[in-house]
Amino acid sequence: MGVTQARGRICYAKMKALVLFLTALLKGKKVGISGFMHKLVSNHQICQHLEPERILQQESLRVERAEKEEREREEKAEKEEREKEERAGGTSRLQTLTKDETQVKPSDFHYLKVIGKGSFGKVLLARHRKSGGFYAVKVLQKDVIMRRKEQRTVMIERNVLLKGLQHPFLVGLHFSFQTLHRLYFVLDYINGGELFFHLQKEGAFPESRAKFYTAEMASALGYLHSLNIVYRDLKPENILLDGEGHVVLTDFGLCKEGVSVSETMQTFCGTPVYLAPEVLLGHAYSRVVDWWGLGTVLYEMLYGLPPFYSRSKAKTFEKILHAPLQLRSTVSQASQSLLRGLLERDCNKRLGRRRDLAELQDHTFFQSINWDDLLSRRVPPPFIPKLSSPCDVRYFDPEFTLLPVPASLGLSDMSEGVVSEAFPGFSYMPLVEFGVVDP
Repeated sequence: MGVTQARGRICYAKMKALVLFLTALLKGKKVGISGFMHKLVSNHQICQHLEPERILQQESLRVERAEKEEREREEKAEKEEREKEERAGGTSRLQTLTKDETQVKPSDFHYLKVIGKGSFGKVLLARHRKSGGFYAVKVLQKDVIMRRKEQRTVMIERNVLLKGLQHPFLVGLHFSFQTLHRLYFVLDYINGGELFFHLQKEGAFPESRAKFYTAEMASALGYLHSLNIVYRDLKPENILLDGEGHVVLTDFGLCKEGVSVSETMQTFCGTPVYLAPEVLLGHAYSRVVDWWGLGTVLYEMLYGLPPFYSRSKAKTFEKILHAPLQLRSTVSQASQSLLRGLLERDCNKRLGRRRDLAELQDHTFFQSINWDDLLSRRVPPPFIPKLSSPCDVRYFDPEFTLLPVPASLGLSDMSEGVVSEAFPGFSYMPLVEFGVVDP
């Protein structure tokens, strides 16, 4: 490490304690620390002068204060927006339901298979008993969310889903409702599997297939940006394929609303290996973090691993900040040019900084893409999942599908009571669905 052996032993002991602590923080692929990591991985002298525990404690307090201030600003903005809408007397495509008005309940669905699992609960394949339609029902445990103080994450996801997202490459919401102990999102059932699943199986994709997926992802991100929403967590696990082979983005928990072209964010969040340098450094960052994320996913599709991957998270962070971008000649010059543009460390020079999606669309890599046809789903997908029926779950990880379906789900009706100070106004439903009329 460039220090004496004695100092190396002292530093190693402290670094070991620090790495153990960071591993706990980073569990679940979400991170919650900020730019001090750059100093840690780039300055070998830091461990000789400061105790890692004290560094972490000080940084944690600073981050908590910054995030609290940001939450307060966002809550104030949301309150003002709601008051503005109420004054205008406007109506939404989706309507807020009170406890007595709620017409959708857990027992309306027959739960068939577990198809996903997260920090707060499970995702299940379910069939609506009356209509026969298949849905992905995301069931979250309120007590877990509240214990981890993640109420805001869940409500942000609901808010983004309730923007009336009308885009072919974004997952759609049909209902959200709650019981005394659980929250329910009733979403489109996307059964072609995660992009991560297919990448694991095949190692890497041909350039034409990678181009198709990248174009559809770019279209979805550009649409979110047009609504002043920044996605912030693009990775193969959040990218699904539908039954026809098209991309569908899901999981909006780390989205940030109300971010205009000129505005920036400060919250340190994302998945370590896909973090943009400006986020890792703790700098204010803009919507171009999504274009960095697109570059990392494209690189992984072409080469089989993310561009700065390492088994060590600290080493990954160091490589994101300092390592040269390795581009092998196994892909075209156009691919390499696009990757250099998207994975530009200087966010002010990154592709997409000036004209957002339009800047990417003009790149030679996408020369063969007809963007109008792509948006209309008229471009034939390079891979079509082989599915025998809606209940075919072959593209979901057996780690999930072999789990037992909780028997209590269909019994948790609204009679339990749904009033919750932690999740006010969570329950929404369309004005008309399954023949249910506006209350």
